[in-house]
Amino acid sequence: MFTDLPLDELRRYHPPLPEPAGFDAFWKRTLDEARGHELDARFTEVDAGLTLLHTADVEFSGFGGHRIRGWFLRPRTAAGPLPCVVQYLGYDGGRLLPHDWLLWPSAGYATLVMDTRGQSGPNRPGDTPDPVGAPHPGVPGKMTQGLLDPDDYYYRRLFTDAVRAVEVARGHAAVDAERIVVAGGSQGGALALAMTGLVPGLAGALIDVPFLTHIRRALEITDEGPYGELVRYFAGERTRIDTALHTLDHFDGLNFAARASAPALFGTALRDAVVPPSTGFAAYHRYAGEKQLQVWRFNAHESGGGQQRAAELRFVHELFG
Repeated sequence: MFTDLPLDELRRYHPPLPEPAGFDAFWKRTLDEARGHELDARFTEVDAGLTLLHTADVEFSGFGGHRIRGWFLRPRTAAGPLPCVVQYLGYDGGRLLPHDWLLWPSAGYATLVMDTRGQSGPNRPGDTPDPVGAPHPGVPGKMTQGLLDPDDYYYRRLFTDAVRAVEVARGHAAVDAERIVVAGGSQGGALALAMTGLVPGLAGALIDVPFLTHIRRALEITDEGPYGELVRYFAGERTRIDTALHTLDHFDGLNFAARASAPALFGTALRDAVVPPSTGFAAYHRYAGEKQLQVWRFNAHESGGGQQRAAELRFVHELFG
């Protein structure tokens, strides 16, 4: 069933920003601390059986200097520095295998796939641990790890890793540093959206059903998916809700959208109970750069699937001619 407001109301939905005091200073301090560690990006060529592609196992220093894994793929026959799509991943999954990331190199672009620290699944294996322990009790999953202090929160580490991944891509000799696109769906969409507010000079962004956006609204209308972790936590930690919400405001995609300048293609689905469509529409309306929106009326969290990917291909082709 439709999970949120009617479409005509969604098209007008424009909530206020949940911006905490000191938001920009918090992120400047966070990224300055991360850049105190050498990026030390390493690309190790691997034989993945993909004869038409250069394929590399990637390592670099993310938040706290922790080593982050990834893949880097590019077509063997392409000449000159290439545009690059930096790909972020959905919740509870890892970087998979190189052959799972053929879309962008098949289209003639480089792609850097960032593994997600501390996340993995039976069908989406990852290779990057998160060496930071949770300073307070929480429920299973990542959503409540360090939730009582923005400095301790899990997503501070992950968003910082994502910024460093863009820096890794920009530093590769085969990549045109001026033509970087960030991309992802759900949690990956949250990361891509955050990058538009944290990383200057991006060429574009592909933001599909973005999670961690208009978080306070999402908590009022869904118990599904990762938001359900917060609901369960709040049911027990009744006196800490306001403290936790203040932390979450530092990671809300609405605040990054208001600082964005890169052209963006959004996707949203009207039957999505995991990321309610009003939260995606709110990010789209708050987005300060050029923007387009694909609306999938009868789809859920899968969004437009292959048709959304086709729209993203067209969008990137138009960006780069």
